[in-house]
Amino acid sequence: MSVRTLVKSIQNIMRKDTGVDGDAQRISQLCWMFFLKIVDDQDQELELMQPEYQSPIPERFQWRAWAADPEGITGEALLAFVDDELFPTLKNLAPSGQTSDRRRVVRDVFEDAYNYMKSGQLMRQVVNKINDIDFNNLTERQHFGDIYEQILNDLQSAGNAGEYYTPRAVTAFMVDRIDPRPGETLFDPACGTGGFLTCALRHMRKCYVKRPGDEKKMQAALRAVEKKQLPHMLCVTNMLLHSIDDPSFVRHDNTLARPYIGWGPKDRVDIVLTNPPFGGREEDGIESNFPQHFRTRETADLFLFGWSICKGVSTGGVGRAVRDARRRNELGR
Repeated sequence: MSVRTLVKSIQNIMRKDTGVDGDAQRISQLCWMFFLKIVDDQDQELELMQPEYQSPIPERFQWRAWAADPEGITGEALLAFVDDELFPTLKNLAPSGQTSDRRRVVRDVFEDAYNYMKSGQLMRQVVNKINDIDFNNLTERQHFGDIYEQILNDLQSAGNAGEYYTPRAVTAFMVDRIDPRPGETLFDPACGTGGFLTCALRHMRKCYVKRPGDEKKMQAALRAVEKKQLPHMLCVTNMLLHSIDDPSFVRHDNTLARPYIGWGPKDRVDIVLTNPPFGGREEDGIESNFPQHFRTRETADLFLFGWSICKGVSTGGVGRAVRDARRRNELGR
């Protein structure tokens, strides 16, 4: 069975469940389950390569422990395990405090996640289907990555969830013009599902990543923030699918909640590549983080004002990249 057919069959199973209402909930349900399977596949690979490696997820709650056996826990027992044990444990994981903190990634993903399914039998069917995907198989992962992009594209017809998605043609064009390179700090302060990040990764791997050191520099220079739970979860999963071992740079936070005077030299970046959320309204009090004459609750305006007046963040890298791109175009390259 092809990956596309498999994902379609999973969606069809979910449509039978009375608890999953609409595309947005179905995508959210799919995402946390895919996330756990991807993390577990990565963990097993890292355990072979790094004997000292420990999974961020307690052993009893790892995918291989409760989901991998097709004849394993099901029905009411499975629902009780997921709702009363799995979710509470992952929501309350204590961060390790290390710079590279996969425990915090897992906790942030599950912080506001929910299990919408009400049938344990249907959940077991979905789990068994997901088990057929081997995320350590590069070819299979690439095929699934294409399917995942289609799932993200479905957000456009999922009501308000469509606000998190920028058409890939737009992100690809912007990344091509900016031309990011490994080692340049790239920041998306409203990253949504990670479209700009994934396009930047593809661009740099195609044009500039020639050695393992280049890949390491590229991954170490990524920065991102997303306020809402669903797109944050989608973005983290997207990063895992694009071979990012540590997606902890994707923070579940609100960039605008930080006063602009709090940005200093340590926050400087080379490139800000983003599509700020248009038409949104910020919560009360956020506008007070800005000078009186810049105060508004319109999200796009706050992002534009914030980055134009925040002297602690250098946008010189953007200007340099744009100038380089224009110069190459003028020279016919």
